[in-house]
Amino acid sequence: MGTPSGTIRLRRWQKEALDAFGARLGPDFLAVATPGAGKTTLALAAARQDLAAHPGRRLVVVAPTQHLKGQWADAAARFGLHLDPEWSAGAGLPADVHGVVTTYQQVAQGPEALGRLAAGAFAVLDEVHHAGDERAWGEGARSAFAGAAVRLCLSGTPFRSDTLAIPFVRYDAGGEAEPDTEYGYGRALADRGVVRPVHFPRVGGEMEWIAADGEHTQASFADALDPVRAAQRLRTALSPEGEWLPDVLGRAHRQLVEVRRAHPGAGGLVIAMDREHARAIAGVMRRRLAVSAVVATSDDPAASARIAAFARGTEPWIVAVRMVSEGVDIPRLRVGVFATTTTTELFFRQAVGRLVRWTRGLGRQPSYMFIPDDVRLRGHAVAIAEERRHALRRPDDDAPLADPAALDEVPQAREDEEQLSLFAAISAVASDHAPVHRPEEALGLTLDHHAEEPAEHEEVVLELAPAPHLGAGLAPGEWAAEAPPRERRRALREANAGLAKAIARMTGLSHAQVNAELNRRVGLKRIDEATLDELERRRQQAARWLAGA
Repeated sequence: MGTPSGTIRLRRWQKEALDAFGARLGPDFLAVATPGAGKTTLALAAARQDLAAHPGRRLVVVAPTQHLKGQWADAAARFGLHLDPEWSAGAGLPADVHGVVTTYQQVAQGPEALGRLAAGAFAVLDEVHHAGDERAWGEGARSAFAGAAVRLCLSGTPFRSDTLAIPFVRYDAGGEAEPDTEYGYGRALADRGVVRPVHFPRVGGEMEWIAADGEHTQASFADALDPVRAAQRLRTALSPEGEWLPDVLGRAHRQLVEVRRAHPGAGGLVIAMDREHARAIAGVMRRRLAVSAVVATSDDPAASARIAAFARGTEPWIVAVRMVSEGVDIPRLRVGVFATTTTTELFFRQAVGRLVRWTRGLGRQPSYMFIPDDVRLRGHAVAIAEERRHALRRPDDDAPLADPAALDEVPQAREDEEQLSLFAAISAVASDHAPVHRPEEALGLTLDHHAEEPAEHEEVVLELAPAPHLGAGLAPGEWAAEAPPRERRRALREANAGLAKAIARMTGLSHAQVNAELNRRVGLKRIDEATLDELERRRQQAARWLAGA
């Protein structure tokens, strides 16, 4: 955890990465580390050191989603760095703000405006593989950050050679990205006290459906199907109208109840296909399990607030659509249900990453991701489980991993909208019962049950350079100094807006006239460039004006 006072505790890999970053020869540095390992801490420690050495340099962070902007700003505040997550193209930047947090989508929409801000700046590109998701995102990032003094790229998932080229990333002759530092899931498990082991209860079943071409099909997950039929089988299993999904939700909930015996605040995550699917799943959980689940979908303006409240609370389940798949920090998540037809390895690893964040003081804390026994998902799970086995099994356990054929990859099937409208699931019944696992059970993985509770990972205390001081200082008076700067700024702006409205109502002047006069009295050109001190002085001017009106 970072502190404005100047010391931070780093894991060994973070200190090694920070040293490598300091020894880099050019502006670009790629750090690849498993989810939960502490990439954000690494990036902010590097940024604070760099900004302290270069007075006046700005910090620009690019996050994958709107929700993560606030999370980055909060983390930066713990390092004494004030980032504005509400900045937009065309807006100014106050002198007492160290920088901004934006998204790849915003970068693509206004690369020129961001480019002016990023010139000579320290840029952090979080989950940088997203810059290869769409050509506009990659081109926008390349244009906006071409003039940055430093570009620290982060990723929590392995790079693949079949994606678009990612800006500021070095590739080898085979087309694979070359990280400057790498900390994988297997090494993190071996270090103990960094990430949790994740187990994958696989659930088979018998599905029956009518395909878009009118063909009636019945198949289990054990049957070999072509890519299109395999996709239809999975969609049938995940239909809330059948029995497969409700059955799996019940098994997962029983697992969560068991986990909560030792971890009372533990939570569960269901990853759904779309908004309607998420709501239907929440309905199944309410009717079948008497559980009220939080629903967070990417098209819901309140989704970020729902996720934040869930992270702080003790509710048992959250059902999400592309909102909790990457980067979101909810350490209490211990059980998951993979209930989406998105089967790429990248997305699967991102989803599993939500369950791996270690919580101090709990001792052994395995997590569980319930998955359909689909060959694609089975292959992804096997790849992760191999890392888990190599890290945790005893040296004398050389038994091969079961089901080597599960590594076979089936191409992702695509169907157009007309075909989807003709598809009809008839029935889906789960089989291959996945029992509830207790912490002391090995789940087919040979653990040393006589070992002591895993020790917390070795850490190094690092003295940080003082956070750079910008602007005239903190706002005095009633604004609590312990509140994060962005909260003080928001409160001051709201207070100023309310007072200006009251003055306009009392005097008959227009809002523009009132705001222009208040800015003149304080010496401001634009309100969005006001420092905290200037906002406070403007508020005081408005209060005196209103009192004498």
